Amino acid sequence: MATQEQVIGNWNQLKGKVKQQWGQLTDDELREVEGNYDQLVGLIQQKTGRAKKEIENMVTKINEETSGVMRQASQTARQYVDQASGAVRDVTERARERTMEGYEEAREMLRHRPVESVAVAFGTGLLVGLMIGLMASSRDA
Repeated sequence: MATQEQVIGNWNQLKGKVKQQWGQLTDDELREVEGNYDQLVGLIQQKTGRAKKEIENMVTKINEETSGVMRQASQTARQYVDQASGAVRDVTERARERTMEGYEEAREMLRHRPVESVAVAFGTGLLVGLMIGLMASSRDA
C-alpha cells in the first residue's frame, strides 16, 4: 500500500495517472483531496463503487510506476550533471596546463635571451603608446 508520504511526494504525477484511470474524477475533487491517500481512495470508491482494496492496489501500482519514472528521470539528470562537470574539469585542467606551458616558455625565453626580451617588451610598449596617442589626437581634431 502506498504511504501518505509517497502520495504527497508524487502528487502531481500521480494525480494525472489517477485521472487517466478514473476519468470521472474532476480537477476540483482531486484538489480537495490533494496528497491525502485515504481521502483519495474514499473519493474513488464513492465515484466508482469499487472495493476499497481494489482501489488501494491500483493507486499503489500507479504510485510505484510514477515513482519509477521519477527515479529514472532523476538518475538521468544526475548522469548528465556528472558528465557536464567532468567535461568542465577536463577543459579547466587543459587550460591550466596550457597557461603553465606558456608561462614556462616565457620564463625560458627571458632566461636565455634577456636583452631581446626587454627589447621586444620596450618595442611593444612604444607601439601601443604611439597608437593610443594617435587615437587620442584624432579624437581632439
